[in-house]
Amino acid sequence: MGDKMYAALLNKRIVLAVDEANLVRNNEKKLNYENYRCPQCHKKLILIISESKSAFFKHLAQCRSQYGEKEEHHNSKMLLKSAFTAAGFDAKVEVPLADGGIRADVLISEKLAIEVQCAPLSQREFIHRHNLYQQVKILDLWIVGKRHYLNKQLKETQLIFFRENKNWGTYYLEVNPQKQVLQLKYNIWQEPMTRNLVYQTKIFSLDECGINEFWHFKAKKKIFQLNKNDQKQYLWRQIHQKTNLGHKIASQLYELGMNIDDLPDKVFSQFRKPGEIDGVSKYLCNKKGPAPKLDADDL
Repeated sequence: MGDKMYAALLNKRIVLAVDEANLVRNNEKKLNYENYRCPQCHKKLILIISESKSAFFKHLAQCRSQYGEKEEHHNSKMLLKSAFTAAGFDAKVEVPLADGGIRADVLISEKLAIEVQCAPLSQREFIHRHNLYQQVKILDLWIVGKRHYLNKQLKETQLIFFRENKNWGTYYLEVNPQKQVLQLKYNIWQEPMTRNLVYQTKIFSLDECGINEFWHFKAKKKIFQLNKNDQKQYLWRQIHQKTNLGHKIASQLYELGMNIDDLPDKVFSQFRKPGEIDGVSKYLCNKKGPAPKLDADDL
């Protein structure tokens, strides 16, 4: 069977790849939401739309049945596979690796795999899967669904999905199959005392142009402004409300014979990486010894 096909079965009739691609481009259809089938073997096909060559269908090899899969996960995986294929990568889905220990949602190359995470995921399971990828020397790029989208405040369950590079700083990847886009949130920082986050966002279409733009995206990072008085007021509230964070900091201040007004401005005016110890606790720990272990509520 050929690698490329220019016609497919859809609802028991023949459709042409070029016609289906035009419907997608005109927003009359969503990419690969249709159940395309091979006219010869009746196996599933996906539509590949490329800017540099004619649209075509390709067999969807090594893909388990959609039965039992969440629709968001399945559609996200298919859109990513289609987009990377159109951009010239030999992308495959549901590829067993590490002697069957893991299945890559989308294997982009021999060195890069994508994991699409829409369901809850424990840190223990993440570490297990991440270590298996390391064993086979494949970089695992995690792209999250709606449940894990990054908003204004950090959740502890999101910490495992952050990545970092020199160009984007700390970054986070999200897929939106309804809008057919990949969302990059980059230059991410957390306020020194609160769970509040600041970041920039860049959106890429899930097609050949979008993937190429994503692959070569050079960030122009903003310098975010911070109100140190807001951070100090937040700490006052935590202490008065006797939260976990407030109780721990109040105890440390008492042991050192200090109060909030004795703290230097820098502890309230410097952003931290997501999930790092807050500025005040770090300062107080340096004055008294090893840092205490913080609870999730202290992030």
